Amino acid sequence: MGRNDLPGKAAPRPIEQPERASADPAPVRRRELSLVPPPPASGEPPHPSRSSLRGLDWFIFFLADVQTGFGPFVAVYLTSQKWTQVEIGLVLSISGIVALFAQMPGGALVDAARSERLVAAFALGGIGAAALSYALLPIFPVIAAAAVLHAGASCVLGPCIVAMSLGLVGHMAIGERLGRNARFASIGNGVAAAVMGGVGYLLSPRWVFIVTALLLIPAMIALSRIRPVEVDPERAHGGPVESTPDHAPVAVRTVIRKRELLILAGCALLFHLANASMLPLMGSVLTMRSAEWATMLIAGCIVVPEIIVAAVSPWVGHHAQVWGRRPFLLLAFMALLLRALLFATVSDPAFVLAIQALDGITASALGIMVPLMVADITRGTGRFNLAQGIVGTAVGIGASISPTLSGYLTDYFSASVAFLGLAGIASVGLAGVWLLMPETRPQD
Repeated sequence: MGRNDLPGKAAPRPIEQPERASADPAPVRRRELSLVPPPPASGEPPHPSRSSLRGLDWFIFFLADVQTGFGPFVAVYLTSQKWTQVEIGLVLSISGIVALFAQMPGGALVDAARSERLVAAFALGGIGAAALSYALLPIFPVIAAAAVLHAGASCVLGPCIVAMSLGLVGHMAIGERLGRNARFASIGNGVAAAVMGGVGYLLSPRWVFIVTALLLIPAMIALSRIRPVEVDPERAHGGPVESTPDHAPVAVRTVIRKRELLILAGCALLFHLANASMLPLMGSVLTMRSAEWATMLIAGCIVVPEIIVAAVSPWVGHHAQVWGRRPFLLLAFMALLLRALLFATVSDPAFVLAIQALDGITASALGIMVPLMVADITRGTGRFNLAQGIVGTAVGIGASISPTLSGYLTDYFSASVAFLGLAGIASVGLAGVWLLMPETRPQD
C-alpha cells in the first residue's frame, strides 16, 4: 500500500474537490447575469443598433426640413411685413457673419462635449426659439437676435451630426454613413421646400416659421432614439482607435499646422468661391430672357440636383472606402468646371436644367468627401470637430465673396465673362487637388 492510500491522507481529497467545484460556477453565473456588455475587443468595429441608426436618419431628415424654413422664405416673409430691402439685407448679413465666425468655436464646443446628443438638443431648442421669434414678433431687434441664435445653433448642429455618425459607426464605415446622411438630408430639403411653399401660399408666410418650430418635435423624438451609450465620445471626436476615457486631445496648433487640412480648406474655399454664385447668376440671366418661366426654372434647378444627391450619395460613400477620396474630389471640381463653361455658352432653358444636373454630382461628391477627409486627417487627434470648423470657415469665406465677384464681372463685362471667371477659379481648385492634395484614406 502506497502513501496516498493511507486513510488519513485520502480523506481530505473528496472534501476539497466539491468545494472547488461549487465555488467555480459562481463567477460564471455572475458574468452570465451581468447586464453590462463586455467592452469590444481591440480594433473590433462598432455595431450600433437599428434604433440608433434609424434615429440618426430621421433626425437628419427633419433637421433638413427645419433648416429649409430659414432659407429664401426669410426674405419673402420679411417683405410681407413691409420691411425694406436694406433691413432684410442687414439681417441676412448679420446671419452670414455669425455663421462665418462661429464655425471654429462651434466645432471646438462639440469636441469639448461628452454628449453630442445633448448639444444637438440645446441647438434645436435655440432654432425653435428663433423660428417662433420670426413668427410672433417681426421687429428688427428681435429678428436680428433670432438670426444670430439660428446661425450659431446651425454651426453646432453640423459638427454634431458628423460626430454622432463617426461615434456610432467608426472610421471603417463612416464613408457609407455620410452617404446615407446626404440622402436623407436631400430628401428632407426637397420635401420641406414643397411643404413650406404650400403653407406659405395657402395660409401666409408667417406660418412657414410656425411649421418650422413644430417640425422640431419629430426631430427631438428622432434624436432621442439614438442611444447615448452607442455614441463613443472618443471616436466621435476623432480620438485614437485604442484610447482611455481620459485621453487628452492634441494641441490646437498641431491640428492647424497639418498640411493636408490646410490644402483641403484652400480647395474648399476655391470650390465655393466658384460655386456659390453660379445658380443665382443663372437665375438673373433666365429672368432677363424669360421672366414668366424664371421661377419654375429655378425651382427645377434646385430640385434636379437634390434628386441626384439622394440617388447617388450612398454609392459615393461606399466607393470612397474602396477607391479612395481623391478621385471623387477631382470629380467634383471637374463637374464644377464643366458646369461653369456650359453656363457661359448655353442659353436654352431646357439645356440649363440638364447642365444643373452636374450640381448634383458636385454636391454629393464634395459634401461627402470633405467631412470624410477631415476625419482621415484628424484621426487620433481628438480635434475632429474643430477641424470641421476650420474647413467650414474657409467655405464661408469663399461663399461670401463669390456673389460680389460674379456681380462685379457681370456689371462691368457680361454674364458670360462672369461664368468664365468662375470656371477659371474652378480650374485653379482642380489643379490644387491634382498637384497638392494627397490621398487620405487609411490603409487599414
